[in-house]
Amino acid sequence: MTNEDQTKTRAGFVALIGEPNAGKSTLLNAMVGAKVSIVTHKVQTTRARIRGIAIEGDSQIVFVDTPGLFRPRRRLDRAMVAAAWGGAADADLVVLLVEAHRGVTAGVEAILENLRTHAGEQPVALAINKIDRVEAKALLGLAEDLNRRFEFVETFMISAEKGYGVQDLKAWIAGAVPAGPWLYPEDQIADLPMRMIAAEITREKLTLRLHQELPYQLTVETEGWEERDDGSVRIDQLIYVARDGHKGIVLGKKGETIKAVSQAARAELAEFLGRTVHLFLQVKVRPGWLEEAERYSEMGLEFREGDV
Repeated sequence: MTNEDQTKTRAGFVALIGEPNAGKSTLLNAMVGAKVSIVTHKVQTTRARIRGIAIEGDSQIVFVDTPGLFRPRRRLDRAMVAAAWGGAADADLVVLLVEAHRGVTAGVEAILENLRTHAGEQPVALAINKIDRVEAKALLGLAEDLNRRFEFVETFMISAEKGYGVQDLKAWIAGAVPAGPWLYPEDQIADLPMRMIAAEITREKLTLRLHQELPYQLTVETEGWEERDDGSVRIDQLIYVARDGHKGIVLGKKGETIKAVSQAARAELAEFLGRTVHLFLQVKVRPGWLEEAERYSEMGLEFREGDV
């Protein structure tokens, strides 16, 4: 890109915020056109502030997919919520996602209150998501109610999953980010290292497979990444669990669970990377991993001394 081209380009950071399961990761992936953020049926699965990068005309949009905002109980919870508000404070624009069928919950009210403190001067747009689940009259009433509670610069009706209204939102964002040179190479879709994206993909498969609270008690780290001469890649990953009993659950009867997780993660990694992937998973018991600063750093979160 030449200096002349840069004079007409735009680029900026956009924070997607909302309650857990509001559809932030789904929207991010739809905007970017590739899967860069973990999407599951379970809430609070996004831990790090994952940035997906989209191009729209002459604009480069860097999306900050923040953890869902909820009432924190543990150290990890508090680190996730702090990361979410940090993402909003650092962004050029903020987009609040609200689920159409849930309306103004206590959680949404708390977010609106905090927005007044954390958003500062950034423009905040409202995106009412999952509009296919409610009737038009209810949608209009919800939009009016939310705009009475907060001064949104724009309101969009979308379905991130089905794609309704997503392009309109993306086009508006492209025109609203600041003028300036692009922040990343044109062909880059995320600023996370591939090792972390690979770990997130495996963690998603574990989350989908396990139905207890266990997914929040485990983490995945990519320990080895070997580029092979035939163009394939060998990826070695460690799955850390907090208790001995959790290891058996992750492995499953005769290793069936870990085998299914490995197959699903390998298939998605191969599609994402466009080449053959050899994936090797190990499960290790690490009782205190939730209290280790190194684990938080791996997830892109801040470890606060003295917090419990």
